[in-house]
Amino acid sequence: MRILKRCWSSMNIAFSMYSKIPAAQCDWSEENMKYVMCFFPWVGIVIGLLVFGWNILAAYLNVRDALRNVVLLVLPVALTGGIHLDGFLDTSDAMSSWRPTEKRLEILKDSHAGAFAIICGIVYFFLLYGVLDSIRGDLVAVYSCSFVISRSLSAFSVVTFPKASSKGTVAGFSRNAETRVIQTTSICYIFLTGVAMFYLNPAYAAAALAGAALTFVWYYHRAMKYFGGINGDLAGYFLTVCELIMPAAMIVVSLF
Repeated sequence: MRILKRCWSSMNIAFSMYSKIPAAQCDWSEENMKYVMCFFPWVGIVIGLLVFGWNILAAYLNVRDALRNVVLLVLPVALTGGIHLDGFLDTSDAMSSWRPTEKRLEILKDSHAGAFAIICGIVYFFLLYGVLDSIRGDLVAVYSCSFVISRSLSAFSVVTFPKASSKGTVAGFSRNAETRVIQTTSICYIFLTGVAMFYLNPAYAAAALAGAALTFVWYYHRAMKYFGGINGDLAGYFLTVCELIMPAAMIVVSLF
């Protein structure tokens, strides 16, 4: 019963921190924080189900493409409160500064949005809108699974990759986390979701997972080269980019 109570608390903390989905209030103790990353991908499950549901509803109501695409674009941001997008914008600012590592880390902490953050944010949403406009038919179900993959990889990186700083949310989660449990859980999520994606459409699944894998390697390389490790902003940056690359890779495959 004790482990179940701890898992319940960890799940609620995960939803409280990484989404706007209502969750029960729990004590953010070290014990309860150990398994938070195990439940981070569950947020992706909810987003994926709602994205899939909206596609069905939009088709049934014969909603215009523009409205359908905008809702698809906004839905993940609304459900997460933009926490990962914030990391994307901060990291875009830091990487565009071409400053030394210490200065880049300072920029990540700055609450003000720079010009490069705004530019990158606008470009990102234009690209995502264009990609979502092509998410039709068999692509929809596979795309809905991508939110679990991106969060599973992000959770794995939080407890595995070197940290850019000993302070911050990611460093705190990593210190208190059950590393092996979270790594194993993340791999299981990726495997099970991957199997489901291949069942839905092998070609699209292979493209999406290849895109996620390449983005994950790129994320590690950039984090180590420019920041000396990862933090919360970089984890959010990866997740945001991954959720653009995966559907884009699927669309490329669909053209052949």
